[in-house]
Amino acid sequence: MTAATQPWKGSVSYTDAIEREIAALGEAIAAAPARRYHPRWLAIQLLEGDEAQVEVLLTHGVPAHARPAVRPALERARRRLQAVCGPELDLAFADERYRAVNALISEVLVRPAGQTMSRSDRLDRVLTHPWLGLPILLALMWVVFNLVQTVSAPYLDWIDGVIGGVFAGWTGALLTAARAPGWLESLVLDGLIAGVGGVLVFLPGLLVMYFSLAFLEASGYMARAAFVMDRGMNLLGLQGQSFVPMILGFGCNVPAIYATRTIENRAARVLTGLLIPFMSCSARLPVYVIFGLAFFPARANVVIWGLYVTGIIAAAVVGIVLSRTLFRDSSSESFIMEMPPYRMPGLKELWRYTRTQSAAFVRKAGTFILLISLAFWLLINLPWGVESARNSYFGRLSATVAPVFAPAGFDSWEASGALVTGVLAKEAVVSSLSQVYVGAGGGVEEAAPGLLEGMEEIVVGLASATVEAGRQLLETLTPGVSLFPGQAEPADTALAGALQQAFTPLAALAFLAFVLLYVPCMAALASLVQEFGWRWAALSLLLTLLVPWSVAVLIYQGGQLVGLG
Repeated sequence: MTAATQPWKGSVSYTDAIEREIAALGEAIAAAPARRYHPRWLAIQLLEGDEAQVEVLLTHGVPAHARPAVRPALERARRRLQAVCGPELDLAFADERYRAVNALISEVLVRPAGQTMSRSDRLDRVLTHPWLGLPILLALMWVVFNLVQTVSAPYLDWIDGVIGGVFAGWTGALLTAARAPGWLESLVLDGLIAGVGGVLVFLPGLLVMYFSLAFLEASGYMARAAFVMDRGMNLLGLQGQSFVPMILGFGCNVPAIYATRTIENRAARVLTGLLIPFMSCSARLPVYVIFGLAFFPARANVVIWGLYVTGIIAAAVVGIVLSRTLFRDSSSESFIMEMPPYRMPGLKELWRYTRTQSAAFVRKAGTFILLISLAFWLLINLPWGVESARNSYFGRLSATVAPVFAPAGFDSWEASGALVTGVLAKEAVVSSLSQVYVGAGGGVEEAAPGLLEGMEEIVVGLASATVEAGRQLLETLTPGVSLFPGQAEPADTALAGALQQAFTPLAALAFLAFVLLYVPCMAALASLVQEFGWRWAALSLLLTLLVPWSVAVLIYQGGQLVGLG
């Protein structure tokens, strides 16, 4: 070992096996007359670096004439070390450095007698446990979706009654008093109010979900969730940090796709971007809630939780297939991140995040969904004067697509049409179903309430919804203990009742699976094009059409075979 390859004062001394390989590789590097880096430092970086880093170091640190000798020596050294230390050499080197740091700290730092582990460390021993971490994560997801379903349901019924009853009645009375033509009345009531109002009904559920996710993020648990999923991500050939954009996908796929920029490896970035559309964004939640309310009122929370888990499983299966075909040459890297301490977030910061995200949803409903509702109303009423929506332009287009979904059990033109509009934005699925099946006011002609009568109905309904939501919150947070026995289930909305006549429970489950997995929205496709190019965006489009169709058919046909149809 020459002076150039010996550890200098203050450097880390590694295990004997590692030191031998560092010395041997350092000798080969030191034999080259021209070099920019210290041979020992360069040898360490080459041994623990990934392929991209190795190429850069060899190019800039080793003369061209010496590389034919250095590269084979490096490959032999890495193979010998991997036989001793395992395949992840970067972790082996990092462990040795941390050992040296801990040894130094023990020499210079005196800890108070009887000092115990911090609260964060004690919690991490449980929450990031190799076997307990994943079940705990799934249990927390179940609690969140249980809260979304049960706590928001009373407010959902209240908003549905306000928009479809009181507000629609007032608007209809004003239009009648103004002698508005029939087409304008239909546009306002069956187009705007039924379309936009059918989406705004689900704002309470989104408020609960955004608040819950903000709490998990601000408390420090989301970082632990990424750590818990690191091992699973490695099975997909992905870096552990790929789970962070995928978590963001539960909120919205568009920023999640842009968040893949933090992943340095190009192949891992693309693969992560292809898997994000299978993460169930918040725009799909209104569809889950209304179908859960209609078909699985006692188990809606379990169904919603199962859908989110199904999305994760589908992404995992697709990821395994792609990592062993198109991305088989890519390599995963270790996931290293700093864990923030656990803390109790303040209500002010939680409300700020919840308000910001919910306001974005309301703006979208007031602009983009408004335009879609107008376009939808036109298509469903053209050619002008058409008596049956089935014979409209929209009905004809939807009927053309409908046979594709026959094996999945929902081949009606109404369901197919809602899925077509859902490609533009997932909120449009509920908006389309509301206009086709219900219209404003649930399709029931009622006298418009007076001003005072309507205001009283709104205030009393809000108070009742708040009391019921409080009861549901306590019931959810005390599983197995019924604090309010005999409480009645919330009443069905008008759309939920209409859906019960159009779908069987098995077909509804297949429809939900398709909505879960198919093309997220045009904005997500545009972000894929911008980040990865048309070729990868086209592959994503193909995957998010074939996979959901296959899963929906499997659910429906499998259910039929076991007698659930």
